[in-house]
Amino acid sequence: MGCGIELERIKLGNTGIEVSRLCFGSLTMTPFQANLTTEEGAYLIEYAYSRGINFLDTAEIYDNYHYIRRALQRIDREDYVIATKCYAYTKDLAENSLNKALKELDTDYIDIFMLHEQESIYTIKGHMEAIEYFLEAKNKGKIRKIGISTHRVEGVLGAIEFDEIEIIHPIVNKDGIGIQDGNIDDMLLAIEKAYEMGKGIYAMKPLGGGHLISQAEEALNFVRTIPYIHSIAIGMQSKDEIDCNIAFMETGKIPQRLKDDLGNKKRRLIVADYCIGCGKCVKICKNDGINIIDGKAVPNGNCILCSYCARGCPEFCIKVV
Repeated sequence: MGCGIELERIKLGNTGIEVSRLCFGSLTMTPFQANLTTEEGAYLIEYAYSRGINFLDTAEIYDNYHYIRRALQRIDREDYVIATKCYAYTKDLAENSLNKALKELDTDYIDIFMLHEQESIYTIKGHMEAIEYFLEAKNKGKIRKIGISTHRVEGVLGAIEFDEIEIIHPIVNKDGIGIQDGNIDDMLLAIEKAYEMGKGIYAMKPLGGGHLISQAEEALNFVRTIPYIHSIAIGMQSKDEIDCNIAFMETGKIPQRLKDDLGNKKRRLIVADYCIGCGKCVKICKNDGINIIDGKAVPNGNCILCSYCARGCPEFCIKVV
C-alpha cells in the first residue's frame, strides 16, 4: 500500500491533540465534487489512516458524515482526530449541530468543533451563545476543543482575543486566493501572532481551491515550509492523491509517476450553490468562459481553467476539481 512513507505527527498548538502534518480534507469526495459512494469514501479515509493520516476535516454543510461513520468502524477512534464545523449562533442551533454530528458519526465525542467562516471579533461575539454551549459540552466530554474557520485576516485576529478558541483554520496559499480582506502577507502576520499565543493552526486551500494545481509543488512548498502552521488540510479523492500528498509532505517533491497521473486527470470548474451572482467573475474572464444565469455564475465551453475568475470571487465559491 502506497510507497512506505509515514507522516510526522505534531502537537496542535497548546491543545495536547497530536495530529498528522497532513489533514484529510473530506469535502472533495462528496456529491458536491467527486460524488463517491459511501464505501468508496470510507475506503479512502481508511487508506489514508493506514498511511499515517490521523486527522480529518469536515463540516455539517458537507453532508458527508456517513463516509466517516463507515470508516470509523475500522479505525482506532482514540487515535483519530475529527474536526467539524457549523454555522450555529444560538444554544439550540449549537446543540442540534453537535447532536447531529455525534449521532451521524456514531461517536461519543468530537475532537474539534468549530464555528464555520467567522469574519471578525464581531461575528465571534455574535456567536457567543453557541460558544458557551460548546464549552458546556466540552466540560461533559462531548467536545475536546473549540475553534473557528475563517477566510479573513480579521477572523484570525478576532480569535486571538478569545481563550475559548484554541484552534484556527484559515485560508493560506501563495497567491492569497480566497482571502477576503488583505493579502497573504497580512494573513501570515495574523497567523504568526495566533501561533505564538499557543493556538493550534491548520491551514486550508493551499492549492487555492484547485486553482494552483498547475503550480502544485511550488504552492504546497510555500505552505509546507511556514513554521507556524501545524497541519495542512488538502482535499483528496483518490489513492494517488493521498500517496502524492503524503510523499510531498515528507520530501517536498511529488513523485514523477504520481505527478504524471494527476496531470492527466481531467479537471473542471465548478461554482458552489452559495454563489451570489455578483458578476465579478464575468468581468474578469477574458475568454467569455463564464456567465450569470438565473442569478448564478455558470462556466461554459470557452472556460480554459485559467482560474483568474476565482481571484475576484468575494465568496470563494469557484473551484477547480
